[in-house]
Amino acid sequence: MKINLSPSPSCGALRSATTLATLLLCGSLSAQTQLVKPPVAQYWMDVATMSMAGMDEMPSMGGGLAGMIGGMAGVPGMGGASFGATRGMMPGRWLDLAVVTQRKPAGTEATQTIPSGQAMGPNLTLLPVVVQPQVKTQGERAPREAGEVPERPKGRMLFYWGCSETVLPGQPRVLDFSTAGAADYGKFMMGRAVRDSGAKADPGHSIWPNEKHRQNVPKEASLVGQHAISGEGLPESLKFAIGQQQDFMPKLGINSNGGGAAAIALNWQTLPTARAYFLSAMSGSEGEMVIWSSSDVPEPGWGLMDYASNANVDKWLQEKVLLPANRTQCAIPAGIFAKAQGAMLRGIAYGSELNLVHPPRPSDPRVAWEQEWVARVRVKSVTMVTLGEDGQQGSRSSSRSSKESTENPPRDTGTGQDTKTEETKSLVPGLPDVGKALKGLFGR
Repeated sequence: MKINLSPSPSCGALRSATTLATLLLCGSLSAQTQLVKPPVAQYWMDVATMSMAGMDEMPSMGGGLAGMIGGMAGVPGMGGASFGATRGMMPGRWLDLAVVTQRKPAGTEATQTIPSGQAMGPNLTLLPVVVQPQVKTQGERAPREAGEVPERPKGRMLFYWGCSETVLPGQPRVLDFSTAGAADYGKFMMGRAVRDSGAKADPGHSIWPNEKHRQNVPKEASLVGQHAISGEGLPESLKFAIGQQQDFMPKLGINSNGGGAAAIALNWQTLPTARAYFLSAMSGSEGEMVIWSSSDVPEPGWGLMDYASNANVDKWLQEKVLLPANRTQCAIPAGIFAKAQGAMLRGIAYGSELNLVHPPRPSDPRVAWEQEWVARVRVKSVTMVTLGEDGQQGSRSSSRSSKESTENPPRDTGTGQDTKTEETKSLVPGLPDVGKALKGLFGR
């Protein structure tokens, strides 16, 4: 039902009576909710800078190492960029672009004109997502027989938090796998997270990179400048500018010193466009898994190593979950990783999210807001550092498979490709054998 937002013609005359009923009537008419029509088109750009201690960007590597890194990044291969790489950990600069329009529900071929500083040619081509039917593969685990009781895993998980050289009172939280129930797991794993609101390879969306266009982003690329997206069913007005705040962030370089029975000191250079930082570390030894986060409150951070809106970043800063933008150091308590053969540290710098709507909201509430398009640009810089027995990054070499990357599991890119990779026996400098320890914990 369409609401008539026009004021009553008699309201002005009735005000002279100054009766309560008249005031209430006129007030309700002026407070009518503005009619808002949803946008014709929606556009998303996810921007990510990934780094790994001791490893530079490796766009063309092959063999087992490529498979391992590709699995961690959630991409099917190393021959070029693949949609979803902004969620992985492959070193480099990555982009995920997506657009959808009501006028072409099945998707439309779109062209995004880009600034010359991006060094990727005059434009990028976004193609509709092709969804392939699910096909069962050999080797799937048979259903558990009726009455068969699964074997309980053995071992325990210890959780520490806070930038402190010593273990703070009340720590660690401990989860014993042999006795924990579903409620215990839920309570232990509970943490902050938000619904994903970025670029997705969903049906009806047109994306870049895609099967036909998967160019790597050059090291020197800059997004600063004018961007325009055109195609059948897209508004001609879908144009906007990107400034320094949404450009690729520099690499987040974290240095570490100490380890073993001593505390591990972490330090880094501030990034000019960072709003906040968050760090987490994990290690596994026989029968025990240890996790740590830089939060001042008990927050494991399962859902924080990803994009976050400006509002959430500000909220989490106030709650002392994140480290402020001017922070340059932190400490991991002494001895918590002493039993492990190495620990993996991950860090994220949150950039500023840009949200645009065209045209702007009319100031007159009686005028309907007919949105032509909305756009969202998200930015982050993520790094992974390994802490060896002496706490020095990159001090160890160990085997790791793509299946063992528990924090970055392979994911469906939406293009019908299966991103699962087979276990690799390649030795990768600097990566602790955390996955092997986790296998031991869970009996697999």
